[in-house]
Amino acid sequence: MAVPIKNTNRLSLAMERTGQWVFSQEIPTDVVVEVGEANFNLHKFMLVAKSNYIRKLILESKETEVTRINLSEIPGGPEMFEKAAKFCYGVNFEITVHNVAALRCAADYLQMTDKYCDNNLASRTEDFLTQVALTSLSGALVVLKSCENLLPLAEHLNIVQRCVEIASAKACVEANFPSRSPPNWWTEELTILDIAFFERIIISMKTRGAKALTAASAIITYTERSLRDLVRDHSGNGTRLVEPEDSDIRMHQRQLLESIVKLLPADKAAFPINFLCCLLRTAIFLRAANSCKNELEKRISAILEHVTVDDLLVLSFTYDGERLFDLESVRRIISGFMEKEKTVAVFNGGDFGQQICSTAMQRVAKTVDAYLGEIATFGDLTIAKFNGIAILVPKGARKVDDDLYRAVDIYLKAHPNLDEIEREKVCSVMDALKLSYEARVHASQNKRLPVQIVLHALYFDQLKIRSGGDDTSNFPEAMATRNQLQADVSLVKENEALRTELLKMKMYISDIQKTSQGTTSAKPSLSRKPTFFSSVSKKLGKLNPFKHGSKDTSMIDDATVDITKPRRRRFSIS
Repeated sequence: MAVPIKNTNRLSLAMERTGQWVFSQEIPTDVVVEVGEANFNLHKFMLVAKSNYIRKLILESKETEVTRINLSEIPGGPEMFEKAAKFCYGVNFEITVHNVAALRCAADYLQMTDKYCDNNLASRTEDFLTQVALTSLSGALVVLKSCENLLPLAEHLNIVQRCVEIASAKACVEANFPSRSPPNWWTEELTILDIAFFERIIISMKTRGAKALTAASAIITYTERSLRDLVRDHSGNGTRLVEPEDSDIRMHQRQLLESIVKLLPADKAAFPINFLCCLLRTAIFLRAANSCKNELEKRISAILEHVTVDDLLVLSFTYDGERLFDLESVRRIISGFMEKEKTVAVFNGGDFGQQICSTAMQRVAKTVDAYLGEIATFGDLTIAKFNGIAILVPKGARKVDDDLYRAVDIYLKAHPNLDEIEREKVCSVMDALKLSYEARVHASQNKRLPVQIVLHALYFDQLKIRSGGDDTSNFPEAMATRNQLQADVSLVKENEALRTELLKMKMYISDIQKTSQGTTSAKPSLSRKPTFFSSVSKKLGKLNPFKHGSKDTSMIDDATVDITKPRRRRFSIS
């Protein structure tokens, strides 16, 4: 095992110290032990007395006189071999929680067990582990941390599993019965571990029945410490954005984030929503796997009623705040929340249309409208994206559309080059009849709005004045006014249709008359052909009982008048 250059000074000091206590024996050395770049001049008889591994190397060697031994594969490197050699020479040294695991692995590698010598290095390190290192949470975590460079031997010697079990047990106790202040001090202790060991402790805590909030507290602290610049620094200051996406740092951060998301407890309410939003923003920035982003989106959707505008803005902007992220994540989150509300309403046997005015829905609607007002100022926000988010919230979830009108007005002001049709598309997401009096007054004087929206607002005020209502309107009144407006519009359309048909009929009759006059003038005749109306008038004239007499009935004799009821006749004009 090669020794890094930065440890050269440490190796020289170790060899110097070893030379001092070796040469103090006043016996010439007869073997050189090579450990990486370090060479130790030692005595064979002192080493073979306690190390069976060195004894076998010397006995099994084909050379008659072994003068050099290579032990570069010893766990812990030159530093641990120095301590093992001191142990062979009977020189005192200190065993600590930082080196006990490496010493235990080195003792196993050198076969320094009680089988070959009583009270050997292996048993001494085991006693220290049991009686000192693994009696506290901090000690167990330090030992576990030192095992990261001792795998797989530390795993084979069961050191890792023992540390995991003791650390998880003591963490559960501290979570329920804190022994010091602050109560969550133990979560800070876990942050020294690699993600693999941290994951094993969290799983062990869950197995022991730890609450979801307990595991969540540890995960939040670990994430904020291991991804400090990406999670905790919302402004992006200090974030090393110059790192390429395929750099080792970014790849490590991506793997770390995906591992953390897999550790999240099933209870979606265990984490604050701002933490989940920060995780999702980090996942988008690091281009994490879709499964990782989808899991975070589902968790945010489940508790979206607790979201704030700042939380949604965290998802929407890059770390430097200069441009927008892809807003598809925000759209999927809001859509997921609406689907959840719809499912709950159907499950409860009600109508989704009656559930849209729930408190959670109204809170989300207000937050979404305020969020639209914040992102509307960016020039790269298209109408499709703006409307796509606005229409996700059912219209009934908004008692008034003042916040949405504000967002629309900001968007129109930030995009002054829109034509009339585009401005109508932007305004189509709001209902002018659901604006408050102040908003209607503002809308009636707003030159950025299409004429149709202004007319709707003015027409609503006219209806309120005509009906004697006050200036303030609630939702049922707005619905009734809308229905009245629609009925009036329908009547106007019907009247226009009738007027059109009447004009067509007049034109048709006029054409017929012109054609008839032209035919008559083209064929003159001495005898005039009777027309339809003249023939009808002649027949009706024959039915006149006063045709040959006076219209005065006083001179008519009653006897000459037939007063019998005449037979009913059916007259028709074909």
